[in-house]
Amino acid sequence: MPDRPRLSPAIADVRRAVRGALTGLPPTARVSAPLVLVALSGGPDSLALAAAAAFEAPRAGLRAGAVIVDHGLQPGSADAAARAAQQATELGLAPVRVERVQVGAEGGPEAAARTARYAALERAASELGAAAVLLGHTLDDQAETVLLGLARGSGAASLQGMRAHWPAASGRFVFLRPLLGIRRATTGRACADAGLEPWTDPQNADAAFTRVRVRQRVLPVLEAELGPGVAEALARTADQLREDADALDSFAEELVEDLAEHAEAGISLDAAALAANPAALRQRLIRLAVSSEFGVALSRQQTLEVARLVTDWHGQEGIDLPGVRVVRRDGRLHFESTTFVSRNGEARGSDGTA
Repeated sequence: MPDRPRLSPAIADVRRAVRGALTGLPPTARVSAPLVLVALSGGPDSLALAAAAAFEAPRAGLRAGAVIVDHGLQPGSADAAARAAQQATELGLAPVRVERVQVGAEGGPEAAARTARYAALERAASELGAAAVLLGHTLDDQAETVLLGLARGSGAASLQGMRAHWPAASGRFVFLRPLLGIRRATTGRACADAGLEPWTDPQNADAAFTRVRVRQRVLPVLEAELGPGVAEALARTADQLREDADALDSFAEELVEDLAEHAEAGISLDAAALAANPAALRQRLIRLAVSSEFGVALSRQQTLEVARLVTDWHGQEGIDLPGVRVVRRDGRLHFESTTFVSRNGEARGSDGTA
């Protein structure tokens, strides 16, 4: 174990953030699986997080371990993973696991690496019976995410940024981001104050990546021209939009039960009731009906095309979506699978033919 570091302001800030996240763990998870895992890359953010978790977890009645994901995308990645594992062990984290993954190509290199990483984290957490996986994203990461979403015009969903906590797909544990209120400079200072030597990922300085350009060029210009506090303002915007979106999603989930009727081939919604709701809620109801019944995520353009069957109805024909056809008849929008499984288990087309 290294010498115990002095409690500097940076170390205290990171510990306080981790303490708050661990306190918020669901009680059932705390009882059934009192292990939290830090997703550790060895960089300053995750290393500061690991040090804070090693200190705070025992005081919360929990154990802290680490998972290091080796993407195998850079020369020496195995050495970097081994070094991070050694640092985790020296901090007192246990168990410490290195997951080596194969990164595909779907969605581009960043998206493919993220998919492989989260799959590895899910696998490790499930096998080890963890209550939570802690991720090292900071306020700066949140600001960059919001700015990228704004630039891409991808709507309120992307402007909500990253959530501080959400359940894993398996439902067995939760992901936590304790550092979303902590600046990147603070995590670097915490590592220095604790005598920890973080690894510097060369990809974090590679301007070929859009996020790196936002980090190195765009945000500094905004800070210089608009004054300090731009990153904090972007993070606050994400929080506010997420609160609004969560409320509207909750209303939609309640309303859809009253508006929906289920049939063998799909689901239908009352057109007059849809028309009576504001656009934001109406479009959520449409997306929710399609995603819950068919597992299809509609784009905004697709959603608006369906909504026109409500708001601009003049007898037009139906709309074809991926795997789903939408038609208006008898005052209802009918969402029908173009291929569905009948009650006897036989796959049929939307016209009922085998």
